[in-house]
Amino acid sequence: MLGWAITFFIIAIIAAIFGFGGIAGAATGIAQFLFFVFVALLVISLIANAFRGKAPRA
Repeated sequence: MLGWAITFFIIAIIAAIFGFGGIAGAATGIAQFLFFVFVALLVISLIANAFRGKAPRA
């Protein structure tokens, strides 16, 4: 999911360079949304693993 957020961020940068403000704004919004969903899922995963009591695999 973080890969998708980075992809949309790069699309937003390229669109902004070429002057497509609407597309850049939309891509930036999507990238922000995906990034925060990724962070939320990461935190939930870390908390679930902490309560499970297993050590993470190395």
